[in-house]
Formats: sequence, structure tokens, C-alpha cells
Amino acid sequence: MSTILKNAVAAIAVTAAAVTAASAETRVTYKSAKTGSSYYQMGVELAEGMKAGTGGEISVTVEESQGSVQNVMEVRARGGDYVFTTPPALVGLAQKGKAMFEGKGNPAFDDIRALFPIPSLTMHFVMSADSCINDIADLDGQTILLGKGSFGAREGEKYLGLFGVADKVKIADVELSNAVAALKNGQIDGFVTAGSYPAPNVIEAAASTSVTVLSLNDAQVAQTKRTELTIPAGTYAGQDADITTTSLPVVAFTTTKMDDDTAYALTKTFWENKAKLGDTSPWWNGVDPAMLSNINGKIHPGAIRYYDEAGIALSDAQK
Repeated sequence: MSTILKNAVAAIAVTAAAVTAASAETRVTYKSAKTGSSYYQMGVELAEGMKAGTGGEISVTVEESQGSVQNVMEVRARGGDYVFTTPPALVGLAQKGKAMFEGKGNPAFDDIRALFPIPSLTMHFVMSADSCINDIADLDGQTILLGKGSFGAREGEKYLGLFGVADKVKIADVELSNAVAALKNGQIDGFVTAGSYPAPNVIEAAASTSVTVLSLNDAQVAQTKRTELTIPAGTYAGQDADITTTSLPVVAFTTTKMDDDTAYALTKTFWENKAKLGDTSPWWNGVDPAMLSNINGKIHPGAIRYYDEAGIALSDAQK
């Protein structure tokens, strides 16, 4: 064989190998929350963890989102590469066409399937220290930023109603991404965010100005009908005591459009690399297989394959 022919054959082989490698890469879009939130940061960490854990075979692109409600709604138009996060309760509401999904029902919602749990939503009511507010029931006359469209915003609005101050506060027409700047500039007295602790925007706020993260008493926690959670003292700058607040489970979901092998790889890689994620960000350390009990709907067959291999029990309703 001539040298020219050998070189040509070699070039074709290299090109074929490159095409094969490219085709072997699985691309996934992960949609969670707004930039600056803890959930967006989690998405970035997951993307890096998936890439490292699969040797680059899974490539995750993180998209900014307006929040959990939008994530669920987008199921109607997304394909098999879509992974999103939301509380399981929202999936149930979407499938039943209730609350914020009333009149917006769609058969695609019935195709939603769970993959794995992620750190829980943790409610933060962050107030400027200058406001001298130490109780959520004392917000009369304050300007509060709730954000727009996210589950945290809806949950914050619900809490204001529960504690009798919904008509006594001014709701700022500002995006949550601008909360820290607005607080520092005195445009608002406080903001509400539902990111897992330690939440990046709360870290930034506490580091740049004096803030108080409100603590709920037992009666207030009971009113919310959510799970009580303690944010340990020292989590945020200037926080000298534990903060009692509420939490809500959050799960990474996809749909039946995703093939079983991809769902299996995503789930397996998550659990096998969770400890490394926790070394970087402590919120991952709170995630364990027991949190699968918070999934009251069906789990993707590919994920079920991993849980069966790992000896992790699932309920009949989840299969």
C-alpha cells in the first residue's frame, strides 16, 4: 500500500473514531432555578459531577429558569433530553390540574418520572437589621421582595397570608436576582428565597450588610404544614443562633421520553458521586436514599434499574 493511501486510511480512521466519540456523548438539558440561587448553583455542580463521573460521556447544559412551576410547564414542549427540578407536590398538582395548573392541564404531565432527590427547599425570610423585624407576624409596613413565578415566591406569599400580614406589606416589583442589591440600597426591607441552605444569595446578603433571617416558632411551623428544619448557628455571617424554618422536598425529574439507559446513567452517576459533591457544597450531604419516600409518583424505569441493583427499596406506587 502506498504511503499516500496509508495516510488516507489513517485519516479516515481518526475521523470515524471522532464521529463515534461524538455520537457516544449524551447531551442533557438541566433546568432548575434563577442564576444566583442555590438551585442554579446545584445545577452547575451536578453538571460538573456528571461530566467527571462519566468521563465526559454525559454533557449537561444548565438553563436558567423562572422556577419550579415553569419547569413543570415546559414538559409540554420538551424532548427526551430534559431534566428539571420541582417539589413532588407540584407534579401532583399539574397532573390533577389544580392550583396554579388549573385550566392548564396537559397529557404530557402524566409522563413525568422521577430520577433522584436533591437538597430540600428551605424557606428564608431575610430582613435588613435596620428594619428591627424579628418575627414574620410583625412585617406591617415593610417592603418585601418575593420574586416572580417561582415556587418560593408562591410559598412566601402563602406565608404572608397565613401570618396575617399579606395586606400590610408592600410587595416589591423586583426580580429575585436583584434582591441583595435592593436590600443594600434600601429599596426593600427584606426578601424571601427558598434555596437550600447555605443559600448563595443569603450568604452574599449577610456578608455585605447586616441582616436577620427570621425564625419561626412551633405554632407558625405547624400553620405552614411543612417540615421543620433547623439552619445551624454560624451558617451565615452574624448568625449567632439556630434558625427554625420550614422545608419542602425537591426532586430531579424527566419524562418517559428519556431512554432507559440515559436515566440509568444519570441516576447511577448522581449517587456514586454524591459524596464528592458534598465535599464541595455541604447541602448535598443532607441527601440520602430515605428521601426517595418523598416521591409520591412514578420513578423512571431506567432509574428503577439502578435502585434495584443498589438494593434500594421502592414502593409499588413508584414503579
